[in-house]
Amino acid sequence: MSYHTPSYRIYLATEPIDFRKGMDGLVAHVASQFQLDPFDGAIWVFRSRRADKLKMIVWDGTGLVLTMKRLDGKRFVWPKAQSGPMMLNQVQFDALFAGIDWRGIAVNAPRKPVIA
Repeated sequence: MSYHTPSYRIYLATEPIDFRKGMDGLVAHVASQFQLDPFDGAIWVFRSRRADKLKMIVWDGTGLVLTMKRLDGKRFVWPKAQSGPMMLNQVQFDALFAGIDWRGIAVNAPRKPVIA
């Protein structure tokens, strides 16, 4: 799953979730735990308790997309649990999705060029 555009926001739920949850359960989790709109186009990333699986949901404008990934023999690098979601940039998300330690990658806010 790759959404390469700076307009996508990527949220990481830092606490593990019950991996039996499907689309509706994850949508309810976003709305109830974070008080955010799960249908605003942001990518939401969740992990299993053992950190060997990811689930992601995103509303693409026509429907809700659910993606799951399991690492073979590895665990995803995850931040310590905090209240609320954590935002990732595209490079951090790509590294996380590949099973790479993404924590050393700096987050730079996108900016518009200024016309001189």
